[in-house]
Amino acid sequence: MSAFDSPYTADASQTWNAHDYAIDAGFVPLLGGAVARLLDPQRGERILDLGCGDGVLSFDLALSGAHVTGVDSSPELIGAARARGIDAQLMDAHAMTFERRFDAVFSNAALHWMREPDKVIDGVRRALRPGGRFVAEMGGQGNVATITSALQAALCSNGHAVPAFPWYFPDQDEYAERLRAHGFQVRHIESMARPTVLPTGMHGWLRTFAAPFLAGLDAVQRQRVLDDSVALLTPSQRDAHGQWTADYVRLRFDARLRTF
Repeated sequence: MSAFDSPYTADASQTWNAHDYAIDAGFVPLLGGAVARLLDPQRGERILDLGCGDGVLSFDLALSGAHVTGVDSSPELIGAARARGIDAQLMDAHAMTFERRFDAVFSNAALHWMREPDKVIDGVRRALRPGGRFVAEMGGQGNVATITSALQAALCSNGHAVPAFPWYFPDQDEYAERLRAHGFQVRHIESMARPTVLPTGMHGWLRTFAAPFLAGLDAVQRQRVLDDSVALLTPSQRDAHGQWTADYVRLRFDARLRTF
């Protein structure tokens, strides 16, 4: 069945610009090297890159000789991935339609955008062949806590309501339990603090990732909230040389689908 046979739904509060993403979030696929090595793709394998973004990491995986299919919820990023030659499909990760098609499902920095994790994990289970592996890295509990606190404080100080939290950042015990409940054996799972340098500064990070907090604000209101957030973050997230970091916490795991 084609991916396009299922209804596509997206979070309208977050849209992506492929050009801005490449500039402000180019570090995301670069930092995906560790989880890609954990995946250890092999020639001839069929691999699903879940939340493939603009396809930079999908392309690297394909260099192993594996057959890589990417899915993402952003039409703009899917277009960028296809321009790199990736077999990329527009799909809601909560309603994937693949059945026993892949040897591995891989995901980097995407699962935390998917706020119904059991639907996603069940889709991964159905997409994998028996014994297939699910290897991923995502935001873990406490990820960007300082940044989100600043955004929430800036919204409140400017008289705006604080929206529902847009991401899902589990701890390792919670996520391991979910994986086991869906028939996976968890071979490895860890949570780690990873302060991450922001090449285009905090304004660049917020421009790319903070849209869910700013939905409904006009341009002047948005800019005021962003400026106030940056001011609040300056003492803790910018060093004496002007270099900005984000307070990332990553959850990385390797799970195998049990054979019954």
